[in-house]
Amino acid sequence: MVASSVTTAFSSQTPSSTTPKASSSSLSSYLDSLDFTNGSTMKPASYSVTAGKPYNIPKGDNSYTSRPAAAPHPQPQIIDDEFPFATAAYFEQLESKGPRTTADWGTPADATRKLCDDGTFRAGAWSCSQGGWPSPNGKAVTEVFYVLEGFGSLDDADGMRHYFGPGDNVIIPKGHSGRWDVYQPIRKVWAVNAHEHIEERGNPIRVQVDHYHTWAPQFLTPNTDGRIDPLYGSSISATSSPRISSSSKVFYDVGPTKVGVWSSEPGSYVVHGGNRAWIHVLEGVVFVTNGQDRSSSKRCVAGDTIVLPAGWYGYVDVMETAKKLWTVAQ
Repeated sequence: MVASSVTTAFSSQTPSSTTPKASSSSLSSYLDSLDFTNGSTMKPASYSVTAGKPYNIPKGDNSYTSRPAAAPHPQPQIIDDEFPFATAAYFEQLESKGPRTTADWGTPADATRKLCDDGTFRAGAWSCSQGGWPSPNGKAVTEVFYVLEGFGSLDDADGMRHYFGPGDNVIIPKGHSGRWDVYQPIRKVWAVNAHEHIEERGNPIRVQVDHYHTWAPQFLTPNTDGRIDPLYGSSISATSSPRISSSSKVFYDVGPTKVGVWSSEPGSYVVHGGNRAWIHVLEGVVFVTNGQDRSSSKRCVAGDTIVLPAGWYGYVDVMETAKKLWTVAQ
């Protein structure tokens, strides 16, 4: 059971008494949030935290056989209408950054690997071993991350503690300060928006944690317009069915950063530009294709990450019912 594994992780590896006490947020409330109802689950069926692996991803050719095959996965970069793309395997090899010198318990050492960086919007993956450290300085960017494995918590400046584990999405707004604690080694994929101003008006600025089971179909809002999609804001391809069943949920919309989840049955979408978008595939199979001539395509499955540059034009073909976590940066 998920709850019992969380209890084991937290009860056997507790931070020292120097760490702030939890206030209105507590471990029990975190566990209560995992008391699933309505048949929902915390994370997609394609993910399993076993044998140190955060997910089981289908291996093999990642090209679309009815279109020209995409090249193997080199270091992605934005070139013309190309988009950064990484399979789950790309983030299995991270570059060590060494131990954190400010740790006040444990020996936390982190590692990272970047996928892309245009100067404002960047994406990648990060891992960290057990330990905790204060984070007293206001965060310089807004960070959004999805937890693949491990358990930890983030404290706000007043000591309110926010627990998170596999299948959780965490948002750290620009200007946030507090502390980090890693109770069981963590791996995450992340997107960062280095926008200019602090947009949150709360004092203190608070972390936000959203759990996977709150993205079950019954909690998403159906798209009632069969021609315009709420994520892509584009008309449906004329080659597809006149109406495609899609649904979505926006759970953070502050200033230039918007975060949500999107689900769609099989069908095709035309993307006519727009803001930069980070997409992490949670379920299903999607092909993302560049440009008017559809010259290259990437087959995206659970665990894959895509970043669409500002103004990108192309096609999104949902082959098997899909769910995607997304962040849009203006």
